[in-house]
Order: sequence, then C-alpha cells, then structure tokens
Amino acid sequence: MRPFLKSILSAVVPAFHSGAQTSVQSMQHLRAEFQKLSDAELRSRYQGTDHLEEVVAITAEFARRILGLDMFEVQIRGALALCQGHIAEMQTGEGKTLAAVPAIAWYAKRGQGVHVMTVNDYLARRDSEWMGGIHRALGLTVACVQQGMSPGERKSAYACDITYATPNEVGFDFLRDQLALKLEDQVHRPFAAVVIDEADSILIDEARIPLVIAGGEFDDDNPAIRADRLVRQFHQGVDFQIEQHFRNTSLTDEGIRAVETYFRCGNLFAPDNLAILSAVQDAVHAHALLRRDVDYIVVNGAIESVDEFKGRIAQDRRWPAGLHTAIEAKEGVALKTQGRILGSITLQNLIAMYPAVCGMTGTAATQADELLKIYDLDVEVIPPNRPVVRVDHADFVYRTRAEKESAILKEIRMVHATGRPVLVGTASVEESERLSWLLRDLPHRVLNAKHEEREAALVAAAGERDAVTISTNMAGRGTDIKLGDGVAGLGGLHIIGTNRHEARRIDFQLRGRAGRQGDPGSSRFIVSLEDDIMVRFGEDIVRLNHTPESVQRVVESKNLEIRLFLQKYEGTLEGQRRMLHAYRQEALESDSPDFEKMVTLRAIDGLWSDHLAAVAELRDGVQLVAWSGRDPLHAFLSRIDGMFRDLMDAMPAEIEDRLAEARESGLDPSQRGATWTYLTTDNPFGQLSDRILNGILRKASEWVR
Repeated sequence: MRPFLKSILSAVVPAFHSGAQTSVQSMQHLRAEFQKLSDAELRSRYQGTDHLEEVVAITAEFARRILGLDMFEVQIRGALALCQGHIAEMQTGEGKTLAAVPAIAWYAKRGQGVHVMTVNDYLARRDSEWMGGIHRALGLTVACVQQGMSPGERKSAYACDITYATPNEVGFDFLRDQLALKLEDQVHRPFAAVVIDEADSILIDEARIPLVIAGGEFDDDNPAIRADRLVRQFHQGVDFQIEQHFRNTSLTDEGIRAVETYFRCGNLFAPDNLAILSAVQDAVHAHALLRRDVDYIVVNGAIESVDEFKGRIAQDRRWPAGLHTAIEAKEGVALKTQGRILGSITLQNLIAMYPAVCGMTGTAATQADELLKIYDLDVEVIPPNRPVVRVDHADFVYRTRAEKESAILKEIRMVHATGRPVLVGTASVEESERLSWLLRDLPHRVLNAKHEEREAALVAAAGERDAVTISTNMAGRGTDIKLGDGVAGLGGLHIIGTNRHEARRIDFQLRGRAGRQGDPGSSRFIVSLEDDIMVRFGEDIVRLNHTPESVQRVVESKNLEIRLFLQKYEGTLEGQRRMLHAYRQEALESDSPDFEKMVTLRAIDGLWSDHLAAVAELRDGVQLVAWSGRDPLHAFLSRIDGMFRDLMDAMPAEIEDRLAEARESGLDPSQRGATWTYLTTDNPFGQLSDRILNGILRKASEWVR
C-alpha cells in the first residue's frame, strides 16, 4: 500500500482493514443523525473529524440537500472502496460520479490537493460544476482545467482543494513545468492524491501512451517522401513480410536490395543510413498495417488518429514522428513539423507519481491482475442497486465476413420490426459506414469519429422506440442511454456487437449500454472467423476450438506480457528523468543570478533532449544486438545507464561552456522558441518487443551483411 494512503487510513478507527470497521449500516445511522444539523454545523463537523464514516455520511447528507439525491447503498460502498485506495467496478447507470464525491472529500482533508481525472474536457467541466456545490458546502475550493486556459488560470485551478481535469492536461502541464525558466511559471504543486474516473481507460488503454513536448524546425532532408514512392511498389511476401499477429513488418532480402538500389546508399544497416532505414520501415508499416477509416481518418488535410477503444478522434495524438510522417506521405497531405523531443512521460508513470491513487469504472474485473501487478491496486466489484435483467445471448460465429454481415442485417430488421431500439457496435469508422450503406433502406443514425459533434443528440435518441443506431465504440463508454416511452414493455434496448475486441471489458462496456438500473434489454455478438482478432490470433483459435472469449483471454495475457516487458525497458529511463528533474528543480529554486540560472536550465534541457534522441536511436538499433545473440534488454539498459552517467559527469563543464558562450554572444537565454505538445502511440520501443516476445527474431546472417 502506498505510504500516503497508509497515513490517511491510520487516522481512521483502529484496525480499519477492507471496511471491517466501516459498514454501510453505521453510516446510514450517522446520516439520520446529521439530518438534524444545520449546514454550518455539518461543515464544522466535516472539518473537525478524522473518521471516515463521518466524512462519507456528511458528504452524503450535503448531496441530499444540494442536489436532491439520496446516495444508494451501492454508491456508499463504492465511495468506501475509493477511500481504501481500490478500483471500484460499478455498473453503467449506478451513479459513479456521485459515489466519488465522499472519497474526494476524504482525500481533500489532507489539504494537499486532489486531482479528479476524467476522459474529456466536457466531463471535467460538467462534473466540477455538478458536484461543486457539495464540495463548497464542505468548505472546499474546486476548479477544473480546460484546453485553452492560460498558465495563470491553470495555476489557480491546481491550487484549489479539488481539481477536475483530463490526465492529458495534467501531464502536459507537468511537462511544461519541467521546462519552466522561472519558478513562478510552474503551475503544479506536488502531487498528492488522484481519483480516476473510467479508470480502466486511463490506467490500461491509454497508460502506455507517451505525452510529448517538442520544439524545433522541420527537417528538409526528411526521406519520407522518397521512401513512400518506393514502398508503393512493394509487394507482401516479396519485399516485406507481416509478422505474427499483424503487429509488425520486416523487409525481406529482396526488399533490402531494392532500398539500397533506390537510395544508392550502400549497406542499408550502416550507421549513416539509419534515417533511410527508419523511413522505409515506417513507410512499409503505414501502407501494410494502418488503414484509413480504421486506424485514422483524414480531416481538412490532416491525419487524425482514431482511438481503437473509444472510436473517437484521439485529440492531439500522433504516431512516433517518423511513422506519422509516413502516413502523411501515404495520404498525400502536407508533412507537419515533428520537432525535437524535449520531454516525455507516459500516463502510467504520471499516475505513479501520486502517493494515493483510486478509481472507478464499469469494467475492471477482467483486468484485475494487471491493475494489481502494475499499480498495486485491488479491484472491488460493487453489486448493482437493482439486479441486471439484461439477457446476454450466446455469440453467433460465422465462417466468412459476408455471412456475418448478412446475419447482422437480418437481426437488425427482425428486432426493429418489434419496435425495440437497436444499437449496433462496430470496430471502425469503415465498418460503421459499410453497414449503414447496406442498411440504406431502413431509417437509422450513424455515430463515428466523423460525426463527434452529433454524439450527445444521437446517443440521447438511441433508446427511443424504432431507433436504429450504428456506432463505433463511441457509444460504449460514459454514456447513459435512457429508454423511451413504452420501450421497456417491448423488451428494452437490443445491443449487437459486430466484433470481439482484444479485451473482454470493451465488449462488456458495449453490452452495458442496455439494462441500466434494472431496465430490460438484450445483447448478442455476431462475429466471423475473418474478423481481425480471429485472423491475427489464428493459431490460438484453432487450439481453443474457435471460442471467441477463450481467444480474448489469451490475447489479454499476451498484451499484459508486452506491457510488463515494456515497463522494464522504460523503468530505467523514467528513473533518469526523475533524477535529472530533481537536479533541474534545485537549480530553478536556487538564488543564482537570473542570467546564470537560465543558461544552466537551458543547458540541462538541451542535454536531456540530446539524451532522449540518443536513447531513441539506440532503441531502433538494439535489435542488431539481439540478432547477434545477446540479451537486448540487458544491452539496452546497460547502455543507457552508461550514457546517463556520462551526461551527469559532463553537466558542470557543459554549463560553464554555455555560460561563457552566452556572455560572449550576448544572446538572451530566456528566448527558447516555440514548443508544442502531442500524444504518440503506446509502443515507445517500436517493433522490437513484439519480435522478442513472439520469438521471431531473424539471424544476423540474414540481415547484417
């Protein structure tokens, strides 16, 4: 258990373990007593108590007075789970937002600030306003952080007792703080506690996504355009191969010869040709593995990444610099400045900086093992307030995609004929639009990444009589679909899933759109052996007799292996970042003259950026170590450890040199130039990890000539 959380729990009644001394019944009794107190008396009681039961009961009573909402027993149980530092799994429609408020109030009593993370700006603003009256009644200050806020507004928001924000906003502000040249420019105070809404999305789906801050100019010598022209002539099986599970591509000997001839570069694997090798590999990956209207869409001449778990446009997300440029070249849009990376942190490492962490979601139990291994967080499943009566039918599994589509259309028409609303969950923009075209004779609505602005209206109508809604995963999370008049009597909302996802909980989220708060409803997945997951994991399907859920269990296990493997790679670099940041922060807080301090900070930032670039280059080349028979993990970690030691040893002399240069040139060290932030993919170590994990490394003689 995290030390901060231990200190909080130690203030509660003795022997407080897993709620043993804290029962819902005792709090219900306290709530009855607190109804007799005035607002001022309740607020005073909250500010003066260290007992968890009282804090929860007081907060629940203020919720009744201010919002007119009586917290259900299951919401109280959810609040207690959060207070104990757990992940609370609560079904759709159970009121997770309100359940979190007592826990937020509990952590806020420490006076060190609580961050409440949610998945988008709209929810951060809505929840801070919706629940803000309760917080303020307790004497707490509350604010939210939104895109477009000034640094001063952000600093003020983070100074409040409770701050609602997306993890991206928190993370980007943290990265900007690490580059601040003046102490007053930093907006964050030390992290203390975080309550995470949609915890599985943030802690698992997006956890490995690096947040990046960059600066610099575009490289006019970028070989992406030439690489794209060459790769358009390539053929799978001749010039390149797609590796196991469709995660990676590799050049064949024929492809290598074609590259060397086209670029007239000699040995493609010579150190001087690293930029060409990377550009060609990125181009092959862009053409062979990434699909328009599935992995990305093109909007107003720009590449927009589509979040595979949510079906939404992933705002400000880019693939690693070379790969994103390769996609831009593939689609014929203007190549954007990638810049030089000045700093980066994954959401996983950002969350690890909070001494106290808890969260809530509708689906976490299937990932309980991962949450425990990576975050030391237990999952507590909270039963629904009313029994779930939704009927989850067995899957229909067809041999071909065409047979599957025919069955989907038949089921839509059959259910629609009864007047029941139908929600069809697809895996991509492409699939949603194809189904819409096949269903063009039947009135329906389409919700995908191209129609995000219509999301609220479309989802609000999805439970009405006769409604047919075709959606990507946008409708699978954070949305309450209420049934229209008379629909419950017809059997409620019917869900059709057209694909099984790699994680079972994504399917559960889709099913959870129906059957909220005891409503009737039903669901069925209609899949084929030609679906992506079935093709990618064909060997497992044969071994497991075509059972989709069994395949999902295997995939989940493999994905956990990959994430744990990548965690080992990244751990050393994250430790270095923290050490260097502590060194930098000491310099920032020193009493050195303004000029000397700024040159020192710029020197530190420059050396760290150089280090990140060198690590990225090493990461791309470490596969050559693997092909020569050495352990790539050991080689990589040993090398970057030595590189960092050299960096720290060289730091004092480098600072002196830059000071002398700055004094001589008369340049203003406070003028850094423009910086910008973006997200990249969740595989910061490229293709190597998959090759190692799946045992598909090729011998050195086949590659290094």
